Amino acid sequence: MLNFNEVLEKLNRLEQMLATQTAQTKPVLNFKDACEYMGVSSSFLYKLTGSRAIPHFCPNGKMLFFKREDLDAWMLRNPQSIRKT
Repeated sequence: MLNFNEVLEKLNRLEQMLATQTAQTKPVLNFKDACEYMGVSSSFLYKLTGSRAIPHFCPNGKMLFFKREDLDAWMLRNPQSIRKT
């Protein structure tokens, strides 16, 4: 039989999995969702937005939003070929 802490831990994991799945289906992501979707830290994403290295939107002057297709394009830029020796 599971104790209370084990049940709580499993529920937390399920909640995280659902949040990640939701982020992968939304066409527009908020800052937190974009960090999770890309697998990067918030400081790294702030650095990218501050240097205008990644496309983003700031409609109210505070919150940042990202189009998922723009994030995909940014992550897939600069492909590397495989070296054959």
